[in-house]
Amino acid sequence: MTENGAGGGRGPAAEAGSAEGSGAVIRPHAEDAFANELSALAAADDRPRPARWRLSPWAVATYLLGGTLADGTVITPKYVGPRRIVEVAVTTLATDRALLLLGVPGTAKTWVSEHLAAAVSGDSTLLVQGTAGTPEEAIRYGWNYAQLLAHGPSRDALVPSPVMRAMAEGMTARVEELTRIPADVQDTLITVLSEKTLPIPELGQEVQAVRGFNLIATANDRDRGVNELSSALRRRFNTVVLPLPATPEDEVDIVTRRVEQIGRSLDLPAAPDGMDEIRRVVTVFRELRDGLTADGRTKLKSPSGTLSTAEAISVVTNGLALATHFGDGVLRPADVAAGILGAVVRDPSADRVIWQEYLESVVRERDGWKDFYRACREVSA
Repeated sequence: MTENGAGGGRGPAAEAGSAEGSGAVIRPHAEDAFANELSALAAADDRPRPARWRLSPWAVATYLLGGTLADGTVITPKYVGPRRIVEVAVTTLATDRALLLLGVPGTAKTWVSEHLAAAVSGDSTLLVQGTAGTPEEAIRYGWNYAQLLAHGPSRDALVPSPVMRAMAEGMTARVEELTRIPADVQDTLITVLSEKTLPIPELGQEVQAVRGFNLIATANDRDRGVNELSSALRRRFNTVVLPLPATPEDEVDIVTRRVEQIGRSLDLPAAPDGMDEIRRVVTVFRELRDGLTADGRTKLKSPSGTLSTAEAISVVTNGLALATHFGDGVLRPADVAAGILGAVVRDPSADRVIWQEYLESVVRERDGWKDFYRACREVSA
């Protein structure tokens, strides 16, 4: 990729240039789905760009937060939240510090990570997915064992990791769920982030990062199976905490936008009459998550699940599919009730009691929610 090149995708799918993507691809990469927006930003962007960045920091922030360019091109917001959070994240990537996006599950960490990499490098696919079984090879490099046995250690036998490729090409690498990776494997990143070097002792060589290289990691601090970062590794990151949506209106906006995008990819019709149900889902999730009703008058018990915005999106999307395939296409309480029950009741013994108390003490008494109450009671029976 050329230094300071125009924004865009990597392959034919980029030609679609819309959030729906192309052809048979269910979920195109960000640089493909929003290729037109990235290209328009690159064309209008006359601000200084760091080495090998496709866009300037200002344009990257505009891509994430949305706006209207001088030529009338509308940039859709990819993240709804405090502007300063995005500005700090983008600025971090322009320095020699790696970026750690931290937050509870469902706060769009992966989403923001992908779009940052797409806007900065034009490629969001240099990805290491963290799990309890992630080996060192996923972060450093592996070997083509047929080549290794036939010819011994050589660069031809070496299989570079996404991190190694990003270092060599001056790109942005991504590590998802960093705290799910075993601690000894996590620490493989220390030399990469501090010395900007990846040693290859088998060959007596090393890969030195070229300008433009950086790394975005995501982690949550509430899920089970978390491996704490060592203090040495944590010091190599600038940590940006992504909060839950600040207001119900923000969360409704996020859910509505994502459901529309996902629905188009699944050939589901728009649900213009479904806003009441989206607001109800968001209200239920926020109240149970906060342990307090929206009016602040009634304290509630919170269930064991996270009840994140991502889960609300899933509930509404599934409800829209039910309404389309087994109803009249209009999103109704019965279409979302089962999804809400599944999201709230994770622990059948404790969560079911919490859900029943909420239904009877809050939902039943709320004006205009009778149909929603009946639908939830039916699936909860």
